Amino acid sequence: MATIQPADNNLYSVLARGWSEPARTFITMLDGTTISYAQLESGTARFANAIRALGVNTGDRVVVQVEKSPSALFVYLACVRAGAVFVPLNTAYTTAELDYFIGDAEPALVVCDPSRREAIGAIAARIGRCAVETLDANGRGSLFDLAHAASGEFATEPRAADDLAAILYTSGTTGRSKGAMLTHANLASNALVLARTWAFTRDDVLIHALPIFHVHGLFVATNIILASGASMIFLPKFDPDEVFRNMPRATALMGVPTFYVRLLADKRLSHETTKHIRLFVSGSAPLLAETHRAFSERTGHAILERYGMTETGMNTSNPYQGGARVAGAVGLPLSGVTIRITEPETGTALAAEEIGMIEVKGPNVFKGYWRMPDKTKSEFRGDGFFITGDLGKIDGKGYVHIVGRGKDLVITGGYNVYPKEIESEIDAIPGVFESAVIGVPHADFGEGVTAVVVREKGASVDERTILGALDGRLAKFKQPKRVLFVDELPRNTMGKVQKNVLQAAYKDLYRSLPKTG
Repeated sequence: MATIQPADNNLYSVLARGWSEPARTFITMLDGTTISYAQLESGTARFANAIRALGVNTGDRVVVQVEKSPSALFVYLACVRAGAVFVPLNTAYTTAELDYFIGDAEPALVVCDPSRREAIGAIAARIGRCAVETLDANGRGSLFDLAHAASGEFATEPRAADDLAAILYTSGTTGRSKGAMLTHANLASNALVLARTWAFTRDDVLIHALPIFHVHGLFVATNIILASGASMIFLPKFDPDEVFRNMPRATALMGVPTFYVRLLADKRLSHETTKHIRLFVSGSAPLLAETHRAFSERTGHAILERYGMTETGMNTSNPYQGGARVAGAVGLPLSGVTIRITEPETGTALAAEEIGMIEVKGPNVFKGYWRMPDKTKSEFRGDGFFITGDLGKIDGKGYVHIVGRGKDLVITGGYNVYPKEIESEIDAIPGVFESAVIGVPHADFGEGVTAVVVREKGASVDERTILGALDGRLAKFKQPKRVLFVDELPRNTMGKVQKNVLQAAYKDLYRSLPKTG
């Protein structure tokens, strides 16, 4: 496994070892504009000086909710260089949701879209020492202006391996979001191992079509490119036309299952159009075995699926070479990572092929939940293994298979959705007696968020009313795709709602969706 020397504990210092040639291209934009590693170095220095001038000190949090742009990446790396703690937030979060995140993180700086500055300023004002600056979808704004006027030189702040580099919020089953604390060593170790496992070199060109507010697009895709001194074609979002246009000059694509479903629906997908790509990676949600097989038949490429989560980064990967990529499996533990399957209640280790709780231990595993010591303690075994909440098995060849999830997590389009938060909103709507939110198989999104509702006696509340009430209260990806009505929810003898019964009843709900392409 790649090691991190004591003098190189700042994540930025570790990644910078990968770009020994400053003139090489780091980013190519769709209009052909390029950003070199030398420009990355000076650009991140300018942003680091800017945030320091705004009063951000070592260890302070910087909350960032902005659209994807090179400037947004520079802010991330500037925070790391300055020893601040980077806190990215999904751009779909509403102002009501931001109120909790900002209040919990207590940042020294919030960076947001100009259109949200006034609303976020009101939230930040309650914290005290908290500046609010802006970046728009083009990477311009008040923070860009400050950085543009700042020095292009900055001495990277020395950090200990265990110091925080980032906090990523991941919802809990109670509806209260938890901040996963990721250290410099967590992120550096994962980037180095993945770059080696997937054989990345400075000659690779990645089509980067993922968002940069979560693990996959930021800490996997971007950090791997940085660690290997490679380059990326920077797409604002996934666009099949741009993907096909850029495939001839790319070597890799990382995506969520939705990407591959949409590529399969396009007649242009073939052996010929994908011949320059050496690696297709899928993650953030389960890839259906039929999608894996169909893609292989059309292109000759076996999509490489891996398994990770906010709290750990990546844990496993199907082999890049030297082994089969098994459809429906998420592969073997990464170097330095140990995975075991246990009996959920007792933690007793189970044998191969037995289904139980997936537990993981390694340098990638997070430090704990921000300001939640009791929750942190409850999620770790006494010997340091993190209890993922995912159910799975390890087969006779050592491959990990995910068979289900505890905690009712729904993964839709690569985003984590926890039903309790949505159920609380629905239950507060007049005319609703109770609700259950489930994930139902969806070819495009992996799972479709689906609400099953029991009306109050005599109430006439309908699907349109409920969806309208949720609009603006919840991020779009959390909002149900369908609202169904029943007389009562199925329960076991202990009175617990049997969501598995509901999932079985509605398993074909989205199978009749029209196909495109």
